[in-house]
Amino acid sequence: MEKVFVAQRVANKLYATEAAVDAAMVEVAEMMAELVQARKDLGLSATVGHGVTAKFAEALQALTTARTAVVDAHAELDETRLRVGIRTRLIGDMKPPAEGRLTGLREAV
Repeated sequence: MEKVFVAQRVANKLYATEAAVDAAMVEVAEMMAELVQARKDLGLSATVGHGVTAKFAEALQALTTARTAVVDAHAELDETRLRVGIRTRLIGDMKPPAEGRLTGLREAV
């Protein structure tokens, strides 16, 4: 199998992973906002549900750490791409292509 196709397959999975971590961060942040709004809507003290809110803050921090690791891995994979002799670069709208479809390739100049 050609290296460029293997690299594209890895890139597709990388983009999907990045999108999944970002989506999880959004969900956790929205959950935190919902908890605060629910407490306010019910007229409850700030101490009610504080432990739960703190747990979601911990989850968001963990996801932030995961995102940092994925971004760092992305940079290392780009270096690896060059080391194995793949000069083709990915271009496009940063959305992963549909499963099995190879798009966004162009030759580096």
